[in-house]
Amino acid sequence: MLKRIISLVKPYWGMIALSALMSLFISGMNGGLAWLVKPALDGIFVKKDATLLAVLPFAILALYLMRGAFSFIQAYLMKSVGVKVVRDIRNSLYEHLLFLPINDFKKESTGAILSRTINDAGQLQGFLAGAVKDIFVEGATAVVLLFVAFYRRWDLALLAITVFPAAFYSAQRIGKRLKKVSKEGQKKISIITEFLSETFSGIKMVKVFCREGALKGIFRDRNQGYYRELMRSARLVEFTSLIMEVIGGLGIAFVLWYGGRLVINNVISPGEFFSFLTAIFMVYTPIKRLAAANNGLQQSKASLERLDELFNKERESEGKTELKPISSSIEFRNISFKYPTLKHNIINDVNLKINKGEIVAIVGRSGAGKTSLVDLVPRFYDPVSGDIFIDSMNIRDVSLKSLRQHIGLVSQDVILFNDTVRANIVFGKPDASEEDIIKAAKAAYAHDFILEFPKGYDTIIGERGIMISGGQRQRISIARAILKNPPILILDEATSSLDTESELMVQKALDMLMEKRTTFVIAHRLSTIKKADRIIVLERGRIMEMGTHDELLSKEGIYKKLYDLSIAEGRKEAMGINA
Repeated sequence: MLKRIISLVKPYWGMIALSALMSLFISGMNGGLAWLVKPALDGIFVKKDATLLAVLPFAILALYLMRGAFSFIQAYLMKSVGVKVVRDIRNSLYEHLLFLPINDFKKESTGAILSRTINDAGQLQGFLAGAVKDIFVEGATAVVLLFVAFYRRWDLALLAITVFPAAFYSAQRIGKRLKKVSKEGQKKISIITEFLSETFSGIKMVKVFCREGALKGIFRDRNQGYYRELMRSARLVEFTSLIMEVIGGLGIAFVLWYGGRLVINNVISPGEFFSFLTAIFMVYTPIKRLAAANNGLQQSKASLERLDELFNKERESEGKTELKPISSSIEFRNISFKYPTLKHNIINDVNLKINKGEIVAIVGRSGAGKTSLVDLVPRFYDPVSGDIFIDSMNIRDVSLKSLRQHIGLVSQDVILFNDTVRANIVFGKPDASEEDIIKAAKAAYAHDFILEFPKGYDTIIGERGIMISGGQRQRISIARAILKNPPILILDEATSSLDTESELMVQKALDMLMEKRTTFVIAHRLSTIKKADRIIVLERGRIMEMGTHDELLSKEGIYKKLYDLSIAEGRKEAMGINA
């Protein structure tokens, strides 16, 4: 834990060194205040020294002013370090997450990842700003005050510190328990964040199925669970404080009993005893704060462990060779693939060669492996066996950036960002000119409806484009792909969720997009792929048929059955629309 914290704060060692120097000054002044008790009592109240009475209050005031100034600087520096470290952690974590394999995002929900990035990282801020400050200031203060106490009366000091081992042991035991509770609390808030993310992203389903009442109850239960963990944590923290108070009281009681006897027997002066007693009183405060800092350390350990679980995930593996634009073909050689959560392969021994500029449609029943197969081209996943080659170059050997720069994707699940129309279109090509943006929008049959928006291309379209229609979202995503101008194109069910009128417009845009590109088309409506150069029929992850539309119909095989079923569904939809 200490090594991890040192690595996090290392870039700000200058600020920490200055903060530590301020801590030494503060500690020295705390010791000075305890030291001044003896001359104050003996000189003013016993010897009735008027000169000392005139000077000492100003000396005490000066000490308090300086201590206040140094405390302000020290606290500000440590809060700055805490905020900067959390900022750095979030930056590093976000960057790391961006380069993780897609499969890792399927293992853990978006809400859980958000919770770790925001809540777990935020937990460290309080520790670095508060607990680390206490370790510096209170640790040094305790040393200085103990020096004053031992200097005044070493025998009384030994008696006072006999309770310290019990205090440290109790703090350590409670701290270990607090770490477990804190980790459970972070899991609970992660569950709440996940639940909120799912609720608001699926708010339409919540409303149409009238689930508000049920979800309200679920949220209350989960929120109550988090509350219980917080209260368990609070009990442990406050129990630590209680233990420190009891142990401190025992120490003070022993000191008063023994020291009082020394004063009565004139072994020491009242000033000397109260100077010692002040030092002991003051030293128990930093000891209690150090115990609280230990609690903060244990809570931060829980958060760091959860963060490191993400940091320790391996990034996508990639080669170093730059991929040149496709000049010949894309070839699948003996490709088999399965998801880690499945026992059996979803793709089995696929061999396929696609020539440059060829439009290949991939069809099959649901679960046949269509999307899984094309997802291997941009290396969203890697096959468990076999290889994919572009112009005889294994895509495992090329950099992911150069590979994906050559690929455009338009899918049924359109991903748009809560930004302007323009920003979404230029997402894949940020340096595009206004002329190129408009040209791409026109090619996607999107320019006209974009101009009808309140602010045209500067209109904010909402999260995932929720403020515009499905057909408009799809055409903006096509404009984005056209602007990127990729030599390889993947169209994954790009029109399956659209009405007939929108589909016709989108299909025109897709026809424009596919010109002179090597294209993979996955289509639910088989009537849209008649013009494909080749149609691949997948069944249980294997290529069962291959040929043109007319060739496959004449075979009276799987494709013919799928096509007849697609035509029948289309007729039902048309009858429903006409009705």
